[in-house]
Amino acid sequence: MSKQDTATPKLNLSHLYAAAICLTGIGLFALFNRAVFIHYTTSTWVWVYALAGAAVVLTIFTFQLPPQGNGLSLDSSVYLACIFVFGPSFSLTVLLVASAVIFLIERKTVWWKHLINFAVYSIINASASYTFAALGGVRGPLMDNHLAAYAGGMAIYFIMNTLLIVLYYYVFHNENLYETLKGMLKDTIIAYLSTLVLSLVLTILLYHNHIFGLALFLCLSILLSYSFKQMFTMYRDIEERANRDPRTGLFNHSYFEVVLEEEMRKSRSTGSSLSLAMIDIDDFKKYNDHFGHLKGDGLIVFLAELLKKECGGAEMVVSRYGGEEFTLLMPSYDTDQAKDFLDRLRKTLNNSPFDGTEIFPQGCLSFSAGIAGYRSDIHDKSELVEHADQALYYAKKQGKNMVHIYGHQSLLEQDIDFSQDVRDIEQQLNLFMYKDMETFKHSKRVFRYAMDISELLKLDSLTKRQFTLGALIHDIGKLEIPWGILNKKEKLTPEEWEMVKWHVTWGKQMAMTNDKFKDLAAYIELHHERYDGRGYPHGFKGEEIPKLCRMLTIIDSFDAMTTERPYQPTKSVEEAIVELRACAGSQFDPELTEFFISYIESRHLRTKEAAV
Repeated sequence: MSKQDTATPKLNLSHLYAAAICLTGIGLFALFNRAVFIHYTTSTWVWVYALAGAAVVLTIFTFQLPPQGNGLSLDSSVYLACIFVFGPSFSLTVLLVASAVIFLIERKTVWWKHLINFAVYSIINASASYTFAALGGVRGPLMDNHLAAYAGGMAIYFIMNTLLIVLYYYVFHNENLYETLKGMLKDTIIAYLSTLVLSLVLTILLYHNHIFGLALFLCLSILLSYSFKQMFTMYRDIEERANRDPRTGLFNHSYFEVVLEEEMRKSRSTGSSLSLAMIDIDDFKKYNDHFGHLKGDGLIVFLAELLKKECGGAEMVVSRYGGEEFTLLMPSYDTDQAKDFLDRLRKTLNNSPFDGTEIFPQGCLSFSAGIAGYRSDIHDKSELVEHADQALYYAKKQGKNMVHIYGHQSLLEQDIDFSQDVRDIEQQLNLFMYKDMETFKHSKRVFRYAMDISELLKLDSLTKRQFTLGALIHDIGKLEIPWGILNKKEKLTPEEWEMVKWHVTWGKQMAMTNDKFKDLAAYIELHHERYDGRGYPHGFKGEEIPKLCRMLTIIDSFDAMTTERPYQPTKSVEEAIVELRACAGSQFDPELTEFFISYIESRHLRTKEAAV
């Protein structure tokens, strides 16, 4: 059974749980025992002490199981064997003696933990005893014609054990019931089954070999416990090697990806702050080329040691992202707090002596850093990484040796950057002018719709940039589609349609090659997902699709319906609105559909009035 090692309960719910468990356990102990042990003979007491001693020894030899390190001991096999051979009263007496000895040995543990542990064991033993008897089990030797009774008793023992532990962690630690149960079953079920099988082995040894059988079983169990301990130590060693960068000793890229996803999940569920910082050594290539790779590696290790020292007291995950780049995952830090920390770290590095710093433009070691804060509308972990990378790119562009928060440019800088980004994307779209003029015009129209919608939604400047540029570049992947398919007048064949569907993936890959446009990848990749989950390429459904990607789907479809296309008839604005409403809830987000329709109707009315 796993051992509980938790803090003193603080909540009323935990007090009630502890009281209920204790009263139930003590009540069942009294009900099953009824002071029978008072009439035990001397030989019976010898067996009680022997088996209690075995349970204590196995409790002391508790071991941990990979991957989570859940604690497990084999003492449950002793209690089950006592039920099968001697009955429930005897088993509970052994439990009482063993619990008293453990209480004396582990006096540093607060008393209420011992009491809860005893009560939990009492409930489990009583439940298993009742099930064993109810299924026709008879105490004594192991009888193969009563296997159902043994199986039932062990199953109830396992189920009650698991449920009580899961409830314990839910009440005392506020952990998710389902996730805790899934983790326990996934990580410890084989070891639990081993414990249950060992109880049958002990049943045979106790009945036929008596004390010698118990001693033999104890030796076997201690060896198993030791083997499990060694296995766990080996697992942790392998895990450490797999998760660490061998040169710097920091966590590696793979481990960072895993922890980032987990921390984002926690932040999403609790609403707590989470910041990600990306650090890049300034002018590292120049230093590497001048002094050689050996000295360059020394500089990387030097910064890694500084990061370990400065971040050691904080709950941060420091990783080597690759080359001379590092990441700091900062739970509970908002972006301003993260910037303050990074600025202090940057100044510390500036003032740190190191061989060869005279070749750097600023005459000292320095790094540039980009910070991105997690938001609930971020699509996945790659988006947060891209935001931090974009901020790092901006810090480098501004002259290096600085820390920049994603989206914190001045309004003037944002307008200048936005205008330049639009020009850069339009240069790419110009390629459509010889291949598919309609796609070029469509992209420009969708961009203008997105600009209007951005104002109506009152998007902040950063989100507006992403949405509108994403709208402008959303069909860039069609450059990879053959000219004959793009301009085909007849209906596309299934094979040709499958090729057209690949444009979202090709477009995403094209955006990912340009640091400036990586954060637009979601708009390119997801603008053909459907609200009902029947879209492509992933089949995302409802809220799984970012809100503005859902809006882009509506804009894209409306423009496609109201514009002449070679493979479908053109609809009027009114007909397109009817079609949008018909597909709301299936293809489109219903709420966003009505929002867009209101905008279109207002816009269409203004156009008519202007024409009069």
